[in-house]
Amino acid sequence: MASLVELRNVYKIYGEGLESEVRALDGVSLTIEKGEFVAVVGQSGSGKSTMMNVLGCLDIPTRGDYFLDGTDVRELTDKALSRIRNKQIGFIFQQYNLIQSLSVLENVELPLIYQGIDPIDRRDMAMEALKRVGLADRYRHKPTQMSGGQQQRVAIARAIATKPPIIMADEPTGALDSRTGLEVLKFLQQLNKEGSTVILITHDNGIAATARRIVRLADGKIVEDREQEVDWL
Repeated sequence: MASLVELRNVYKIYGEGLESEVRALDGVSLTIEKGEFVAVVGQSGSGKSTMMNVLGCLDIPTRGDYFLDGTDVRELTDKALSRIRNKQIGFIFQQYNLIQSLSVLENVELPLIYQGIDPIDRRDMAMEALKRVGLADRYRHKPTQMSGGQQQRVAIARAIATKPPIIMADEPTGALDSRTGLEVLKFLQQLNKEGSTVILITHDNGIAATARRIVRLADGKIVEDREQEVDWL
């Protein structure tokens, strides 16, 4: 059976052929199976953000192959890539990326609108997601009326509203205090227990310790790939 994620000798090169050429990914091969919780770890410039962009179908490799659930991503049109991002991947970003002029409910409904789900069903699905993160009573609020931790929970609700099989979290605790960050990590672990594949991008070894598997990057190459015992939060 095909892996959920498979990178085969992937390169992402900026300024290829120039003296200033940068190999953000330098011959990376990686497989991730369904149901894994993987932390991709690295310092600034290691290539971890580029890997997230490739894995999340936000960018295409310069060379090499990327198969997502058996589909060759490099052969897809922009429309097909957009469909994958909307249906198969739930993104959680460090800066939340909420639209300040919309209510909490409207922010969570956005990916459901893109999927063409009718207004009644998408409201129900968005409210269900907000209940899961403990914010159903704040659905009328604007993001500016909420704390950073609450805004991140709204972003998580938006990511899970479509019930995507993959959750991709890019430094999801970076803008939070330690207690609130721990709550976010605990929720990611819970999603993984329920069957979601979680890919966590981080520079912090302590945060990476919450994942079952660590993939460490340096200078665009994988320098460590190991599984570990995890104490659930």
